[in-house]
Amino acid sequence: MYLYIILMSDDLSASFDKYRGYLLDVIPELKYMIGFDQKHPHHHLDLWTHTMYALSLSEKDFEIRLSLLLHDIGKPFSYQEGEVRHFKGHAKVSSEISREILDRLGYEKIFIDKICKYVELHDTPIKEKDIESDPEFYSKLYKIQCCDSLAHNPTKLDKRKEYLEKTKKLLKKI
Repeated sequence: MYLYIILMSDDLSASFDKYRGYLLDVIPELKYMIGFDQKHPHHHLDLWTHTMYALSLSEKDFEIRLSLLLHDIGKPFSYQEGEVRHFKGHAKVSSEISREILDRLGYEKIFIDKICKYVELHDTPIKEKDIESDPEFYSKLYKIQCCDSLAHNPTKLDKRKEYLEKTKKLLKKI
């Protein structure tokens, strides 16, 4: 499947350019992300560019990259308009849309469940008890959160960096 080839490329930008038509055909929900202005001080990039930037920061791991591709796919369908846009519930909506996409693409249920859990928890703080319950899962979730966080507005990263550092220490303890 081309999705694996696209996401596992050493040059993600070139891969996305080369397979853009295919990608938008098999995952048409991505079209809504392109040029979507997040209108939020913590987001200095449109949604698609933010997603591509987060992907560019990731290690070469299909689960991480697929989760990053889909982590905010629900934002265009779940925002609350105001002077500043808010996206309450976007992680759940993103997870639901991800489930539909991955099911449509023929992935196995256990894999779909795992990716959807990463997507749904990408904005949820990781606690020590979480890590103790499933160190491998939460270690990977942490990597997803790092890529997502570092793709936010650099002038608004202090709290996110503090959280990431604290969580990194928790992961090392386990």
